[in-house]
Amino acid sequence: MSAALGTLPFLATLWLLVVLGARVLEESGAKIAAALKGVPRQQPANEIGVRPRTRPQVRRLRPANVEWRAAA
Repeated sequence: MSAALGTLPFLATLWLLVVLGARVLEESGAKIAAALKGVPRQQPANEIGVRPRTRPQVRRLRPANVEWRAAA
């Protein structure tokens, strides 16, 4: 009896894994096949390209005013 009860969760888990795997292959199967063939990935037209980061502007430090320095 316990073997039958243990089989049901196992089969349910196996079914869930197959369904999720099929969904993943449906979504990205073409990308996976292209990667296995060694074809470089092409950007879709609606994807925005990444711009390179620019260096942040560095502020030049001004010497402190003598009166301000004395007040601190």
